[in-house]
Amino acid sequence: MLKSDTIDENIKRFFMIFDISVPLLGFEDIKQVELQKIDDIFMKMQALSDRHVSFTLINPFVLREYDFEVPQNFQELLSVDKDSNLLILNIVLIQTPIEESVVNFIGPLVFNTDTKKAAQIILTESSKYGVAEKISTFLQK
Repeated sequence: MLKSDTIDENIKRFFMIFDISVPLLGFEDIKQVELQKIDDIFMKMQALSDRHVSFTLINPFVLREYDFEVPQNFQELLSVDKDSNLLILNIVLIQTPIEESVVNFIGPLVFNTDTKKAAQIILTESSKYGVAEKISTFLQK
């Protein structure tokens, strides 16, 4: 996993281009994306081949405890080793107000910032995460 100081340094200079190692569900033609920092919580993932395709991503760790194992075949595709710097982000559908936005926790995106490879993993074994959980669920009242 990324060390927090590494995350900060990488995000400060984020305008990184990643090769998609496993096709994104519903967007199989996208082969490369650009990751852009919006702020400390949100990022934008823009398809390079189609400027009309972009996703808002969120750092899931600011909302909840979130852990899963990257399957071995994905580790190989992303060239992950014990020293790899990984960035985990989730797709968020922005709503107004922001608390009504929903996060897809079942399909995290894994970015290897060392090899510039990325993939979306579908957590089929996990029932503790949902496909459309409201951000308001995780905010303290």
